[in-house]
Amino acid sequence: MGKAFASTADLAEKRVSFDEIGPGLYAYTAEGDPNSGVVIGDDTVLVIDAQATPAMAQDVLARIRGVTDKPVRHLVLTHYHAVRVLGASAYRADTILASEATRDLIAERGAEDMASEIGRFPRLFRGRESIPGLTWPNLTFSREITLWLGRREVRIVHLGRAHTAGDTVVWLPKERVLFAGDTVEFGATPYCGDAHFRDWPACLSTIRSLKPEALVPGRGRALGSGSDSRLAIEGTEAFVSRLYSLVSAHAARGAGLKETYDAALSVLRPEFGHWVIFEHCMPFNVARAYDEAIGIDHPRVWTAERDLALWRALEGASEAMSAQAGD
Repeated sequence: MGKAFASTADLAEKRVSFDEIGPGLYAYTAEGDPNSGVVIGDDTVLVIDAQATPAMAQDVLARIRGVTDKPVRHLVLTHYHAVRVLGASAYRADTILASEATRDLIAERGAEDMASEIGRFPRLFRGRESIPGLTWPNLTFSREITLWLGRREVRIVHLGRAHTAGDTVVWLPKERVLFAGDTVEFGATPYCGDAHFRDWPACLSTIRSLKPEALVPGRGRALGSGSDSRLAIEGTEAFVSRLYSLVSAHAARGAGLKETYDAALSVLRPEFGHWVIFEHCMPFNVARAYDEAIGIDHPRVWTAERDLALWRALEGASEAMSAQAGD
């Protein structure tokens, strides 16, 4: 019997943490589930990433209300993926910010991504009947925009193409705190199904140059030191670079996708297989790396149907590798 598709078997409740990583700066994390960030200004609150549904967002709001009664006025979308954006309506924010590239991706593939991710992550989309539709930003920017929450400076920066073509990070220069979205992960497998592998390391280099003293990754625990922040950046770069190097080498010599996938699992599982959602991510990661290696620059749209077709094509390889690992 084949293994369960994507994260459909991941139904266990996760322990939520709401950690203050700087004065008035909070990380909402849940054992490798998608993270949210909270910035409390003089009079208002900014939230970074909305969760998958308005129902799921209610817990973020409850945690906020435990520390402040200031209204949520701003919501930042670090990228377009459904698990990050479809809970937006719960916050009733006046301003929803995203990069122009992210808005373009919502227009191009938001509906398909919504159906795809609901199929992949049933637990995260509990309460999906509360989703009113696609989330649209009402304020976009090309490269960078600065918000002043009273005396608190918040820089929202589109660093370039990495996890998606529209990735945005939120940087507080005075506090030296970075909310990285999925450009950086910690103890969690980077999802690369919509990635730009050759560009991602440059974004990580820019993040490294900021020298954050605290960092909230897209998945994984909040990091409260410069050394831990560097570890997260280095770990993400190691995974992305090694995966693409291996896949591109196989593609260059004419290996097929399944052979390449087998090799990627064999090489990467010993070092990264314990990271959250490794088994979920790898088919999509290898497929996108293979496409980029053969010259497909613009990621192909994932649909629920394409997800399942790829999984069925590669599942046998995954089962064989799992059996070998247990010998």
